Amino acid sequence: MNRRPRRFRLVQIAAVPTAFALSVATTLAWAWTGGVDQIGLPVGALGDPTVSVPVLSPTAQQPGIPDALAPARRPSSAPAAASPSAAVTTATSPAATPTTPVPQGRRAQAGSVNVTQQRRQEHCRTGHKLVPTCGVLWGVAPGAHTESRGASALARFERKTGRHQAIYHAYHGGIRQLFPTEQEIAIAHERGKRRILFLNWKPESASWAKIAKGDKRTDAYLDRLAKHIKKNFPEQFFFAVHHEGENDVREKAGSGYTARDYAAMYRHVIKRLRAKGADNIVSVLVHMAYVPHAQKPWFNRMYPGDDVVDWIGLDTYAYSDPGYGHGQFSEVFNRRLEGKPGWPGFYNWARTRHPSKPLMLAEWGVWSSKRNPQYKAEFYRRLGREIREFPRIKAMVQFETPSNQKGQDSSVDSTPAALHAYRKLGSLPLFQVSVTPRR
Repeated sequence: MNRRPRRFRLVQIAAVPTAFALSVATTLAWAWTGGVDQIGLPVGALGDPTVSVPVLSPTAQQPGIPDALAPARRPSSAPAAASPSAAVTTATSPAATPTTPVPQGRRAQAGSVNVTQQRRQEHCRTGHKLVPTCGVLWGVAPGAHTESRGASALARFERKTGRHQAIYHAYHGGIRQLFPTEQEIAIAHERGKRRILFLNWKPESASWAKIAKGDKRTDAYLDRLAKHIKKNFPEQFFFAVHHEGENDVREKAGSGYTARDYAAMYRHVIKRLRAKGADNIVSVLVHMAYVPHAQKPWFNRMYPGDDVVDWIGLDTYAYSDPGYGHGQFSEVFNRRLEGKPGWPGFYNWARTRHPSKPLMLAEWGVWSSKRNPQYKAEFYRRLGREIREFPRIKAMVQFETPSNQKGQDSSVDSTPAALHAYRKLGSLPLFQVSVTPRR
């Protein structure tokens, strides 16, 4: 009997599982290298908002507006759609999803680079005054209010969140220490992980009024600081002078801490540093974003002037429990109050009063609550969609602390669900911006 047809049938049967195995392997490889974040993830409006934001295309430069600072759009007042709660099957565990690009010329190990994310990062980069050509810079102030800060805290944060941080935020005060420190310079220059430094300085040697008039000790320090910066760190970096100054305003003649004193002090510091050679500082005016302060008649008098302010930063936090700061992103970041005096919201205020300035969330986070532990993860999930309503935001810097002065926890890993949602949020194409050294 001729057995050839039977052998042919056996080959056909054996080919079925082989083809199936190849299909599964191909699908997993696609997911690993930048297909839809999770296998089985629905695409479009019904998908998880933290992974459904489209890649932003570079925007044309507007006259008087630096680089990719897009024209402002009025945020929608409509509440965001509820985030789906259905679990999504993943091809890999959250801890195994890499997002850091590998420099050209370096051979990557199998599975160590998300190729699609790398390509997206290559077309969004830092431009003039560190404004990204598209997308939003992603960063952190790690280990805040703890004894473990600096490089070790940053490394731990990047490991647990599964991605490189484009901005490293640190704080300085007084007139003794010069900065960037050796450790901060090393953080900025880490091979394959270029970062932008964001350094906060709080003058403590004299009142705002005295510094503005040329306090000798402060001026001597500023001259040393400018010399140090010029010699050791010529790249551009973010620099804030006395962030959240409105919290210290004493609007009484002669106090030395009026709103106008703040503006004059800020001007003096920036102009002196630049005049002495530190012309690479990109200044950030950081407000506390607390509505009761913003409603004060002196609030707008704090502005030092367009020539000494490059970015406007806002420190804003979401609260897990109902009350002030609770709700969706628009409620937290652009909280409006009607009546007299009314308040249009910080985003609306900044985009109308200072339309040429890029905006930064210089500090942001979600305070945990044992009563509402699910809120943090839900906030992260919604933010991927809601952030599109605020195109003027060009940078977001997580303030990472297990316990602030009030014992509040903003850690992104306070619950496994929160960490998973934060990791997915940080992997969005929107937040993939390459740091290009600029001088």
